[in-house]
Amino acid sequence: MRNEDMVELVYQPTRADIHAGILVRERRKRMHVVRWGFTGLFGAAAVLLVIAPKSSVLSGVLTVFCAALIWSIPHLQAQQVLRAVSWQGEHRTSVGETGIAIDTVHTTLVLRWSAFRGYRETRDHVALLGRDPGILLMGVLPKRGLHSEQDAERLRDLLNRHLPRV
Repeated sequence: MRNEDMVELVYQPTRADIHAGILVRERRKRMHVVRWGFTGLFGAAAVLLVIAPKSSVLSGVLTVFCAALIWSIPHLQAQQVLRAVSWQGEHRTSVGETGIAIDTVHTTLVLRWSAFRGYRETRDHVALLGRDPGILLMGVLPKRGLHSEQDAERLRDLLNRHLPRV
């Protein structure tokens, strides 16, 4: 593969990177509606327990805890994934005509374009969503890992040639 056909990113993954990808996946699966629905339901139950004349404090505290826990699920997932990848150190990712290659000190991972159903771009990231039914495979490319704005344009061009925007 010619070097001009490849875009390289160098970055250390952060919790914010992973969180951004999880939120994109959650929106694609429409799980944010379910999560916010249950958060609201438990929040409303907590309010009702507080204003009820004969409610227990423990019930109110547990209901607030449940609402907070449901709301924080993407943050907890991001922290868990960060623990799984952060020990690998700096990530050097090459995006080219055949797919994506991620190199660290300890691992090399090569993913063909056929592994992905599409991508979504945010202000600071590009999230690649896996083709598997539950979208468990997910890649996040932080734009801060690019060398220049021209690289960002070349990355968009590569992605648009191989994947649909979702």
